[in-house]
Amino acid sequence: MATPPKKLFPSRPLLLVDDELDLLHSFEWVLRSHGINNLVLCNEGRRVEKLLTEHSFEGILLDLMMPDIRGEDLLERIISCRPEIPVLIVTAVSQIETAVRCMQNGAFDYLVKPVDETRLVTAIRRILDLSALRQENLRLKQYFMPGELAHPAAFEPIITQDPSMHRLFRYVEAVAASVQPVLITGETGVGKELIARALHTVGNRSGTFIPVNLSGLDETVFSDSLFGPGSGVLPGPSLPPAGLIGKATGGTLFLDEIGDLSPTLQTKLLRFLQNNEFFAVGSDVPRGIDVRILVATNRNIMERVASGQFREDLYYRLMFHHIHVPPLRERPGDIPLLLEYFLEQSAQALGRKKPTPPRELVNLLTLYSFPGNIRELKAMVHDAVSNHTAGMLSMESFLLHIQTHQQRPLPRADGETPPSNQTLFPQTLPTFDQVREELVAEALRRTHNNQSMAAQLLGVTRQTLLRYVKEETS
Repeated sequence: MATPPKKLFPSRPLLLVDDELDLLHSFEWVLRSHGINNLVLCNEGRRVEKLLTEHSFEGILLDLMMPDIRGEDLLERIISCRPEIPVLIVTAVSQIETAVRCMQNGAFDYLVKPVDETRLVTAIRRILDLSALRQENLRLKQYFMPGELAHPAAFEPIITQDPSMHRLFRYVEAVAASVQPVLITGETGVGKELIARALHTVGNRSGTFIPVNLSGLDETVFSDSLFGPGSGVLPGPSLPPAGLIGKATGGTLFLDEIGDLSPTLQTKLLRFLQNNEFFAVGSDVPRGIDVRILVATNRNIMERVASGQFREDLYYRLMFHHIHVPPLRERPGDIPLLLEYFLEQSAQALGRKKPTPPRELVNLLTLYSFPGNIRELKAMVHDAVSNHTAGMLSMESFLLHIQTHQQRPLPRADGETPPSNQTLFPQTLPTFDQVREELVAEALRRTHNNQSMAAQLLGVTRQTLLRYVKEETS
């Protein structure tokens, strides 16, 4: 009876690149002995680019010292054409500085020769775990979307399973190829820049993505940065346009916090959007240019238009396409996904094992309003993992953060605090016992009968809550 072929793991091969064949075979033996058997060996650095066109790799192990090509140069080419593939650098002790530079330029990690067997396997498994996480997120996106996306990889950095976000993704694909500007609105921390980057990626622009945060920039700094110093003459073939608009030629310029733009700069931006040309600083000659403009704000632009702080004609010019990113509190189903993702991310960044969260944590987080949205959740998780020692992840830092940051009504001009969710009483007032009974029942309902969390909501101890429950049922 024929022996069935051994299943390959991982599903996509790992590429091992080193000019020393003996070392390559040593790596192969170690990895195969740990069940990692889907491998492609290459002892010529110049063949790597051709292999990248022929295969889809899970990851790459790359030696820095090869006779036919510098490993650092090869890394740059890999990151440029296949940025999604993690690259693990192998280096000699004398090249540590170069290895660190490679990490700064996009390498996943590095190993020092002679390579320890355990260190090799651990590093490779981290690459496989990262790839599995990405694939799982991609599958979740595809599963929860009623219609398939044409470019699912463009949305991979956005962790979500919310139907409203999936509808938003399909809208992004629909308008990505448009040359018209896009206005992206949403509260701080919801991921407006990620949406802008997805628009750039799906739009397949030939140039680069240039993000600019307008908050706090005065007119002079912004004009110099965006339009550049003018020479007073039209740019010829040897004189490219200056400033960030020039740098974004053929690509995308993303202007964040557009609601903070001064009236003078609003006029300049409007002129550019209308004519696809601008006047460089110090120049009276307009410059034409091809660049896609995306803008974002967490302000209510309509209110600023009504108050005269934002030009109405510019608003409607920017509103050609409008994308609103919903806040996290409106997407509670995303909290478990984001929690797992940030736990994994924080553990890797801190060089620790991923902690196990208590079951009550998700319920606690869904009760919080998250004024800082996803960015705030990420910071909360990182802080908790930083202070984690062993066992179950503590909820203490989460509770402290929520108690400190839970939004409260702002005081009025007269110093009084306006009512928030004011309780409406019937003409005949209920008794204290009746109100207490309703409060306890509502707190338990909101926390899915978690008594510790219900007590936190009511501002009492768990023992006091249990006493209330006992009294009501007796």
